[in-house]
Amino acid sequence: MQKLIVCLVIFLFTTSCTNEKSTPFEVSSDIKKLIAGDSLKTWKLAKRYNGKTRMNMGDCFLQYRQSFYSNGTVTDNNAQNPSCGPSLSGTWSVITDSLGYTHIRITSVKLKELLHIDEDYKDFRIFYASKDSLHLSYTHKQFGEKRRISDYLVSEELRILDRKFHH
Repeated sequence: MQKLIVCLVIFLFTTSCTNEKSTPFEVSSDIKKLIAGDSLKTWKLAKRYNGKTRMNMGDCFLQYRQSFYSNGTVTDNNAQNPSCGPSLSGTWSVITDSLGYTHIRITSVKLKELLHIDEDYKDFRIFYASKDSLHLSYTHKQFGEKRRISDYLVSEELRILDRKFHH
């Protein structure tokens, strides 16, 4: 009986310490249409997480809109809102990495300035996509350490409660 308990404890210990890899989200064949609609789709932030911490949604986040066009271009409205910084314009595509994860790749010379990166592209992993919602995640260097940012976007016309989240 004692050996059984010891074996059970060892089993539980070893299985609880393993790093489970997430399964890539299976994108539908019409993923580009889900992202950009027939010609254009504009998304707004429903909520954002920095690691596991939900971020406050100040005015710039609440007003932020990102528009994906079916011709492969992307823009945002940051510059239209006071004190929210410059806007992004560039191109977008859907790519799959070597691990099978699907990303929206945004390419723009502005990314170097906006995200303080060396490349002119950024990959946003797709965790979920439907006609009304999009869950994207990316890494961002913040205060000297890499953080995972998770954005939950919804179609611009949807009304979302609890967007103006504050601690």
